[in-house]
Order: sequence, then structure tokens, then C-alpha cells
Amino acid sequence: MRADAQRNRAAITSAALRLANERGEAVSMEDIAREAGLGVGTLYRHFPDRRALLEDIAVDTLRQLLEATRAEVGRAPAWEALLRVVDYCVAKPLPLITHLITGHPDRHELPELEAEIKSLIAEIAADAQREGDLRADVPPTEVVGVLHVAVCRCDARADDHLTRVLLDGLRTRKN
Repeated sequence: MRADAQRNRAAITSAALRLANERGEAVSMEDIAREAGLGVGTLYRHFPDRRALLEDIAVDTLRQLLEATRAEVGRAPAWEALLRVVDYCVAKPLPLITHLITGHPDRHELPELEAEIKSLIAEIAADAQREGDLRADVPPTEVVGVLHVAVCRCDARADDHLTRVLLDGLRTRKN
């Protein structure tokens, strides 16, 4: 791919990621092109339709999340590792990605990446339970479900009320 085409594609995906994070699935191709400083024709030369573009940024985002989560596996204290994963997740357009995954994506790696990430988060949760910082009465796979509720919603933040309440409910109280 030519250097200018690579720059244009990077500008498109960067703009799409920013707007998807702000607006979710309501983002239009015209808005993305405008945000990228490109014409709509340039955008369509790289991506045949909005779904292809959104699935592309979803795959990139999940790959980055997978790498960030892998980096936290085995780190102590595991509770802090879990909080870093939450921080990373809330900065990404996970509501959109969840919608794409449940909507029968064309990119088959989306559900595979999601499953691997969930498995790694469950591993971190199990470590936090062994360390005594995470409630032992909640199976690690259900911890993943609780965290999914916290981070896979519009405008989720690590310090918002719902996220704090859910994390507080998972944390053990040490005397």
C-alpha cells in the first residue's frame, strides 16, 4: 500500500474510533470522513461500507485489548491488574464492539478475540481470589460478566457510580 493510502487509512480508522467512542453505532461515514479530513470517496475506497469499517476498528481494538490483558496476567496484586484492565476497557468503544459481535459479524475473529480476552480476565480474577482481594463466592466467569456490565455500556468510566459499585461489590473487605 502506498504511503499516502496508509496515512489515509490510519486517519479514517483513528477518526472512526474517536467517533465510535463518542457516538456508538450512530456514527455515519460522512462524519468519519469529515473528522479524518478526507472525502467520502476516499473513505469508500478503503472500506466498502460502514459495517466493514466498524468491524475493522473492532478487530484492532480487541487485539490491543488482548495484548493489554495478556500483559496483566500473573501480575501481583491481581486486583490491581484487574483494575488496569477495567481502565483500559472504558477507554474503548466496547458497546459498539459488543453490538457487532452479537450481530453476526463478517469478521469471524471478533468472537474469538472476545472469548480469549474473557478467558484471560477470568484468569486474573482467579488470581485475585487466591490473593484474597476478590470475593471467592463469585466464579471467575461471573466476575467477567459483572465487569462486562461495567465497561460495555455507553459513557462507562472507571470512576463512575455503577463501575465503582460493581467493583466494590466484588472486592473483599480486609480487616
